[in-house]
Amino acid sequence: MTVTLNPLYRFDTLVVGAANRLAVTAAKAVAEAPGTVYNPLFIYARPGLGKTHLLMAIGHAARAINPRLTVEYLTLDEFVEAFHAAIAAGHGEAYRKRFHDVDLLLVDDVQFLTHRREMQAELLRLTDALQAANRQIVLTSDRPPAEIEALDDRLIRRFAGGLIIDVSAPDYETRVAILRRKAEERRAAFGDGVLEAVATLGIDNVRELLGALNRLIAFQAVSEKPLRPDEARLLVGGGAERGEAINGRHVVEGAHSPPAPPVTAAPALAPPPAAPGFSEFDDFLSEIAATVAHQVDAWRGKVGAAILRWQGEGFRTTQLEALLAQEMVADPARALRDFEEDVERLQGMQTEAAALAPALAGSAVFRDPADLGAAREVLRQAREEGPPPPAPSPLWRLDALVETAANRVVVEAVRAVAAEPGQGYNPLVLVGAGSFGKTHMLHALGIALAERGGPVACLSAPEFTGELIEAIDRDAVAAWRGRYRRATAFLLDDVHLIADKDRTQEELFVLFNVLIGAGRQLVFTSAVPLAQLAGVEARLRSRLEGGLVVELPAPDAAVRERVLALELATRLGTADAELTGYLASRPADSIRAAQALLQRVLEAASAKGITPNAAFARALLEEPPTDASAPRRAPGSRSSGIVAAGAAASRSREKMVWEWPETGERLIEEWR
Repeated sequence: MTVTLNPLYRFDTLVVGAANRLAVTAAKAVAEAPGTVYNPLFIYARPGLGKTHLLMAIGHAARAINPRLTVEYLTLDEFVEAFHAAIAAGHGEAYRKRFHDVDLLLVDDVQFLTHRREMQAELLRLTDALQAANRQIVLTSDRPPAEIEALDDRLIRRFAGGLIIDVSAPDYETRVAILRRKAEERRAAFGDGVLEAVATLGIDNVRELLGALNRLIAFQAVSEKPLRPDEARLLVGGGAERGEAINGRHVVEGAHSPPAPPVTAAPALAPPPAAPGFSEFDDFLSEIAATVAHQVDAWRGKVGAAILRWQGEGFRTTQLEALLAQEMVADPARALRDFEEDVERLQGMQTEAAALAPALAGSAVFRDPADLGAAREVLRQAREEGPPPPAPSPLWRLDALVETAANRVVVEAVRAVAAEPGQGYNPLVLVGAGSFGKTHMLHALGIALAERGGPVACLSAPEFTGELIEAIDRDAVAAWRGRYRRATAFLLDDVHLIADKDRTQEELFVLFNVLIGAGRQLVFTSAVPLAQLAGVEARLRSRLEGGLVVELPAPDAAVRERVLALELATRLGTADAELTGYLASRPADSIRAAQALLQRVLEAASAKGITPNAAFARALLEEPPTDASAPRRAPGSRSSGIVAAGAAASRSREKMVWEWPETGERLIEEWR
């Protein structure tokens, strides 16, 4: 499965500085003359420094120079996934040959070759084949080849035979240039010194730098005054040194199948032999026969060449072979065009089906142009396969969000994403402690995105991991992946809980790339600041930081009052403003704590059969409890509080009942 080149990742959108100038120069040379210089080209850098941008820029530039060039971009994860599917379907050799015919092959994240001998052997064969045919291969990694653990020495030598080049962290001047360029693209204007102040913080990851810019844009959008340099520096904070070690876990097993047998064209028509008494009329007939024979021979040759071509690409050519069995075809050129159009339809259906269910990538049903109906049926089943992904809860709505001075930036960012999903803030990460309202906002945003059409996936990280485990147990991982790749938006609650879950992080990383590449919106929440995430791979954390990360503050009294009013109106049909105002003013560090106070008041009022109000709540929560029915003791008298059992009661020395005035506060203790 290949990924479409991101239209934003071009050379003209890349800021060139001292850190990447040499790599950009080499990349442009490769794009201008693929297969002739620096083959293979191997680019390595830490996550977030622009490897993928540079890789896709090569593809865009090469296509602009030569539109007929065949360019393929994919990550190593995607290559492994699709190749396994082709092997399972018995089309491993056809899938391998597909890459042998590519003019420019772009492979991302090859560091996952670690300890994968079968995959290394496959890449070695592919590299040799492309070099022998003067076809270009460009690879990226987060480390140089010699530092990829257990990498085959032959591959290291192949890479060294081309050009190995690194991209280092951008210096101050380049960071300023990046911030200015991206701010201009976003049509955001800042005061003098603001972007320079952010650049001095030493954020050496380009993706994190863009995340910092997103934060500036979001805060300035809700500020009455332009940001000052000191405010910007305080708002962004700065970068942190992070480890970048990544281990891959993928295996590709090669498979070979015999090549398709050659097709032998039928003999061409020959002119009739000359008869005795040759005349001018006979000469005329002979010329006509020779012309017809020449034309027939020409179209038979074209059909034979088309058969060889399409069989080499794994397609059935029954229709073309039937043409050769005929002595005359009314319009052979039209027949060839029809066949090629049917092949294009199959390829389009196969691409869509593979995106929905990767196991269909090598399905034979997409290789027979004579049976388009079967391919359409398989595609229909792939579209309808399995239930839709978990949807956001309809209990929370975007219009119910309470905007205050404390949370204005967060609310405005959420509304901006709802208005233009996949555009400005992608991904959006909401960070805050438990019960601050992150889940509320996540589901409210999910409902708003779902109203735009298409399935929206909204679930927690433990649910995501649980579904993956179940899919592995049922051997249905491909269908599970397709379920989420169909989503128009993906929202994951408590992303910090994927820490130390390697397979979950691997699947989330691939899903992230697929959805971002398709322009789909991603939203995450975390109870832990991203800089403090432990047990999460650097490549995934870097992508989270590349969007907009906003911190959700503790809910103030205005937010608590609005939430309590909505809940009271839902439960009683009306909301007492004085009651909700009083409860919101009570000390509470979270929405859940405020709701617990309301629940206590409602239960006490229900026990007394009255309608709760502010006076009742104040008496319950502030005044010491009293019970008029309890017997009064003489002043100064003391009691142990032990109540003697009645004459008919069962006595036990191991159990005691302690009595308090309030019935709900009784406690039974059993001593063992």
